Amino acid sequence: MPALAHVLPDPPAITDDDRAQTRWEDDGGPAIESRPGSRNAQWLRIAAALTDRLPELAGREDVIVTCEEQTHSGAPAAFFPTRAALEIDRALFAPARPAAIDPTRVGDEHNYPVAWGAFTHEAAHAAHSRWVTPSELRGSALDTAAQVLEESRAEYAHLGRRPADRTSLRSALQALVLEGFATQTPGDTWQAGVAAALILARRDAGILDPDEAQPVEDTVLGILGQDLLNNLAAIWTAVHTTGDEDAAAMLGHAEAWCQALGAAPDRPEPAPEPGVGGGGELAEAIGKVAARVTANEATERAAQAHVTATRTNRAQAKAALAAHARQAAEIAEKVFAPGAHPFTPESRCGRAGERGPLSPVTGTRMPTSAEKAAAGHLARALRSAAYRERTVTVATSATPPGRLSMRGALARDAQRAAGGLPSAEPWIRTQRRQNPTPPVRVGIAVDVSGSMRSAARPIASAAWIVAKAAALTDPESRAATIAFRRSLTAITQPGRVPTRVTEFDADGGGHSLAEALDALTAGLDLTSPGAGRLLVVASDGYYRADEAAQAAERIAALGKAGCPVLWLAFDIDPCPLPGATLLQLADPAQAAAAIGKAAMAALAAANR
Repeated sequence: MPALAHVLPDPPAITDDDRAQTRWEDDGGPAIESRPGSRNAQWLRIAAALTDRLPELAGREDVIVTCEEQTHSGAPAAFFPTRAALEIDRALFAPARPAAIDPTRVGDEHNYPVAWGAFTHEAAHAAHSRWVTPSELRGSALDTAAQVLEESRAEYAHLGRRPADRTSLRSALQALVLEGFATQTPGDTWQAGVAAALILARRDAGILDPDEAQPVEDTVLGILGQDLLNNLAAIWTAVHTTGDEDAAAMLGHAEAWCQALGAAPDRPEPAPEPGVGGGGELAEAIGKVAARVTANEATERAAQAHVTATRTNRAQAKAALAAHARQAAEIAEKVFAPGAHPFTPESRCGRAGERGPLSPVTGTRMPTSAEKAAAGHLARALRSAAYRERTVTVATSATPPGRLSMRGALARDAQRAAGGLPSAEPWIRTQRRQNPTPPVRVGIAVDVSGSMRSAARPIASAAWIVAKAAALTDPESRAATIAFRRSLTAITQPGRVPTRVTEFDADGGGHSLAEALDALTAGLDLTSPGAGRLLVVASDGYYRADEAAQAAERIAALGKAGCPVLWLAFDIDPCPLPGATLLQLADPAQAAAAIGKAAMAALAAANR
């Protein structure tokens, strides 16, 4: 049986070394340093930190914790009630190095679970073991029974205050109780009762799971029999509800325990009887309990690690998304600033062939009558697509206003004539409420690399038409166009109605489509619902692998947010990125009509 002498009413005898170490230097006492100074200082620091942590576990601020190389009690950990002292064997912290142990840091206890479990168990005694065995009965079978029963009672009471400490108590049970049992061969009635008190009572206290304790229950049942085991279970169940300071009740339970097992309460506990069967079976059953606890703890740790990893990944993804949104807002601010020059993202700077942030804009012109007509036609179509039918609500009431229903009035008169309480509501009121129309948000990213020269003029016209139509549709509607190569240039800007058509040429190199999508997303708020959102990319799609991968991530994010992406291509064999809807146009002049049609579809979808 594992040593249970770890709640000692009296402190151990003071040795000569203890006296020498407590003398004051000015009294001439020798300066004793039995260990290297730095190592001892680390353990003093750890003990002080544990003393600071004890109040949160035990609710007491008067207990001093020490970490001993050899404990005074001989147990791995012990609590001395009369001295308000708690000692822990330093070996329990292995393999953690003293310099790396910092109990003041919450969570550091996971690095030394056995030591923390023993500390938690002794803290439970410090909080709830408020009684002591009378001196004349110490060392008797009654004393042993009382101490054995006190183990699960203190932990049961502790879990009532701190249920989250169950894992720590299980660690101490696994390392200090179950392993100690496994190295012994108890098999008689008394030892089977001790095993039941230390394991089955902890099951009923909530420390162990029923499946974990089942092997011991089956074996103890074979040794004690059902009636005796039921009698013992009734005793430890009553112990769990005994008060912390009720010494008389605890001693009464211990006496009943001794009588049930046939032991004299005032005599020493019965010694193991040689040759008594069942010892091997009991040791084997306790070993199975230890194995099941280990397996369940491993499963729980794996599940907790998965949950922690999921939370960490979610937090990291959220932080990355916020950082990306801030970066996109910064790019949008630089690209759409009044009078801004072409902006080259940092990731695109310093590459071979870089000619500097030259603007693709070649000039401006007044819009043609055809372009003005197209803008007006598109605005009317967008308003029609955004229109929502009025909501009609019909309500009845017993009093005006409203339209009088003769059927309801007659019914009310009949109810009144019959002497009943009138319940009919003859007045009918119809309310019609106009629903707000959603605005439209259209972003256009046009490729101005050398391969897109034929589409430059039609897209410039389409950019003006869409921006003008958005302004005519709704005050909250906005459109913007960015010409992208290695640098980004704003052709039209959000919330600004262009009076002239900005023309540009396509003769650049590189493709900063990802950054262009970031600027349009931030400038037009394309990830927020409540509007007809559309992003258009006019390009042939021939990019480097890294450029394509970054842009595809942005397109996927827009699709996940509910913003469709339309890919306009004018070549025979385009390479649109995944997530975009390809629309191949034989004539670039059809771009404005195609964009308008897609914008109307986006508005209709926003109405659903």
